[in-house]
Amino acid sequence: MWSFGWWTTGRDQAAIDLFETVHNAINNGIIPGEISYMFSSREPGESEFSDRLMIRAEDRGIPVVSLSAVRFLPDLRKRDREAWRQAYHKGILDKIRDFSAQVVVLAGYMWVVSPEVCQKLSIINLHPAAPGGPAGTWQEVIWQLLDRKADKTGVMMHLVTPDLDKGPAVTYCSFPIKGDTWDILWEQLEHELQRSSLEEIKESYGESQPLFARIRDEGVKRELPLIVHTIRLLAAGDISIKDFQLYDKAGGKLAGPYDLTDAIEE
Repeated sequence: MWSFGWWTTGRDQAAIDLFETVHNAINNGIIPGEISYMFSSREPGESEFSDRLMIRAEDRGIPVVSLSAVRFLPDLRKRDREAWRQAYHKGILDKIRDFSAQVVVLAGYMWVVSPEVCQKLSIINLHPAAPGGPAGTWQEVIWQLLDRKADKTGVMMHLVTPDLDKGPAVTYCSFPIKGDTWDILWEQLEHELQRSSLEEIKESYGESQPLFARIRDEGVKRELPLIVHTIRLLAAGDISIKDFQLYDKAGGKLAGPYDLTDAIEE
């Protein structure tokens, strides 16, 4: 059976919800595959959420391995971050070497993956923008969208490569952020910009700025469905990954990512 690894830090309830959503999709036959193992960058006792997540995985018969990133060679992490990253991820590879997995899904994994791991494993991750959109965290992405006065945005699953956040997109969906009920929020922002810079608005309102908050809400609604659809396509063989390239079921090289907008909006 097609299988995948699940890497997480388990820092919040969202990490638990993501695991439950994907595991339920497997149980319901939506994803024709299995989670072969869970890796946690927190060990038991480090966090309530990661503890709960690891227990849930074990209760479902999924092997759990862990290696605390915070406790791993902390002096080296302070002195030479890249050397630490390589050493830490070599430790992960040692721990998971007995597990078979066609793909690794980063599911709330909060550490930058080492180049060696990128070369040895096929890894996918969620990014809170459509292909060609802004880079960075979801907060940075949204502020850039506001600064650019963008017409649309989206979310994507992309391959993890040694170039941070620059791996090719595997799947994506997009949605408009102008027109209909969006326009009044843009008008409010334009009114605010007559008195303050965007940087000042960011400092004053933060994530509560109405347009910012609406974009975030719409993106979050699409994240879990996109992850499930992407894993389903991989498990069914509709997409395969080799050497940072995407291939279709017949073995032909894909020219670009799958646009799952229609499926996500159903």
